[in-house]
Amino acid sequence: MGFLRTLFWIAITVVVVVFAFHNWTSVTLDLYGGLKADAKLPVLLLFAFLLGFVPLYIYHRVQRWRYQRRMTEQTRIATLAPAAPPEPAPAPISTPAEPV
Repeated sequence: MGFLRTLFWIAITVVVVVFAFHNWTSVTLDLYGGLKADAKLPVLLLFAFLLGFVPLYIYHRVQRWRYQRRMTEQTRIATLAPAAPPEPAPAPISTPAEPV
């Protein structure tokens, strides 16, 4: 399985490098106030990818951290206070038989 994962990442890396090599052109960005910025297309795409990926990755890590904290707390509580055994049901009260 590790071989397939490595092969997958090598294929992705090759595709990204070929894309960057063939699209290494300047792109002009119009900014506020009449400012213009020149950036290379692969750099701009990497920046846009990271702009979308990083906040979601941080959100995912925070959720995972919270979940692990809750699970640790629940495990700690379960080991400290074992559940009390249920109380036996009360015996039925017998009434004396009425004389006939």
